[in-house]
Amino acid sequence: MTKHKENDNEKFEDEIETEEAQPAENSENQQSAEDEIKHLQEENQKLKDSFLRAYAEAENTKKRCAQEIEKNSKYAISSFAKELLVVADNLSRALDAADDNVRKNCEAMIKGVELTQNELTKVFNKFGIKRIESMGKVFNPNFEQVVQEAESDKPAGTVISVLQSGYMINDRILREAMVIVSKGKK
Repeated sequence: MTKHKENDNEKFEDEIETEEAQPAENSENQQSAEDEIKHLQEENQKLKDSFLRAYAEAENTKKRCAQEIEKNSKYAISSFAKELLVVADNLSRALDAADDNVRKNCEAMIKGVELTQNELTKVFNKFGIKRIESMGKVFNPNFEQVVQEAESDKPAGTVISVLQSGYMINDRILREAMVIVSKGKK
C-alpha cells in the first residue's frame, strides 16, 4: 500500500504543478491572443486606408476620363470645321463681289448663295462655331492677327477692316481674324 500511496502522492503533486502551470500558460496565451488581435486590427486599418485611397483614385480617374470624353466630343470636329471655314469665306466673297448690276441680272443666284450661307451659319451654330466680331473693336491679340496698320479717324488700336473673319468653337479659337488696325491720326 505504501507504494500505492506514493504513486497517488506523486499524481497529486503532478496535478498541483499542472494546475499552477496552467494559469501561467493561460496568461501567456491570453497575452499572445491580445497581441494577435491588436496586430489584426492594425492590419485591418491599413487595408481600410489602402482601400479608401484606391477607391478615391478610381473616382478621380473616372472623373478625368469623363472630362476627357466631353472635351473630345466638343472639339472632335475642329479640323473638319476649319476646312468648312474656307467655304464660308468663299460664300461671303461671292456675295461681296456681286455689284448692283450683277445683283439685278443674277437675282436668283444671289438668293441661292445667301440661303446657302445662312444654312451653313445654322450648322455652325448647332456645333458651337461662332464668328468673332472684330470690326470697330479694340484689337485683341488673343483673337486677331494684325496684317496692316493704317491711318484713320478711329483711335489707335481699333480694328478698321477685317480681311478674314475669325471663328471660335465653343470656348476655343478655331481661326484668328486677320485685321487692319488704326494707328490713329497723323
